[in-house]
Parts: sequence; C-alpha cells; structure tokens
Amino acid sequence: QGTDLQIYNLQFHTYVTLELSMSNKDSSGGDLCSVDFEIFGYVQGYAERKGLDLGLVGWVKNTSKGTVVGQVQGPRNLVNEMKVWLSKEGSPFCRISRADFKNERKIPKLELFGFSTRF
Repeated sequence: QGTDLQIYNLQFHTYVTLELSMSNKDSSGGDLCSVDFEIFGYVQGYAERKGLDLGLVGWVKNTSKGTVVGQVQGPRNLVNEMKVWLSKEGSPFCRISRADFKNERKIPKLELFGFSTRF
C-alpha cells in the first residue's frame, strides 16, 4: 500500500508540474512557437504520433510529389526536439534526405488543437 501511495504521489506531482509549466507558457506566450516543415526522402507516418507524444499540436500532409508537409506548434524546446526528430530520426523504415523548416515564429498562444493528418 505504501508503494501505491508513492506512485500516486509521483504521478500527481508530475501531472501538476506539467500543468503548471504548460499554463505558464501558454499565458506568457514567451516560449511558444510555430514552424512549417517539408520532409524529403522515403517518408512514412508517425509524425503525428511523435508530435502527440511530445505534447505538441499541428498537422501533417502527404504531397503529390512524395514529401510530407506540416506545421507544429508548442513550447520552443519541444518544437526544436520535433525538428531534430523530423530531420534526423523519423519513423521506423524512413530515409530522410532533407528537411526544410520555414516561417518559424513566436506565437502568443496555440493556434491549433490536437495533431491531425490532412488530406
């Protein structure tokens, strides 16, 4: 029973810390940014899942020329982590030849909700 209480306290502390951290970023807007991207190479899904895992919002779309375009928004440090993942790691079985990022800008609040695939 003591172990269960410790786990609960850890989960509660982590949740409260995350909530306070995100609300401070959202209210000040100082750490939030948005960036557009285009990924070249043999690219498969998973960008949406990675974005959600990082707690970001955005969208992705496959293009007719075989690239993936999208936008990601959130705390700058997490957006930067996503940029590294998009340009160097990617999903299993993908081969990224190039990643272009543009229109990076500071935003006062998130402009999107969730992470979606556009068609």
